[in-house]
Amino acid sequence: MPDLNNRGTQGAGTATGAATSTAGVGDWTTEETYWRQNFTSRPYARTDRGFDYYRPGYRYGFESAQRFRGKQWNEVESDLRSGWDRFEHRGQSTWENVKDAVRDAWNRATGRGGV
Repeated sequence: MPDLNNRGTQGAGTATGAATSTAGVGDWTTEETYWRQNFTSRPYARTDRGFDYYRPGYRYGFESAQRFRGKQWNEVESDLRSGWDRFEHRGQSTWENVKDAVRDAWNRATGRGGV
């Protein structure tokens, strides 16, 4: 599995470490703004959890879409699940609690629609 923390691999973005999107979505800063404004409308978003709870999942999904270019979600989901515990930005979230956010961000970054 590619190292999502290694900024020197293919698909890494700028010197600041922001990944660039293959679908023209932009960098992580742009994505973070999008998700901050839209996460409450997502079917998995719980009213007792704020944006900061879902942010790691969105970032992981966005960055993973860059690393696994050309792959389908079903081809990489098990790799993403096993890599979640090593993702440096994961916070305290478990895979089960953020996997829908990860997939949502993956779908947006790859141009495949929402959850």
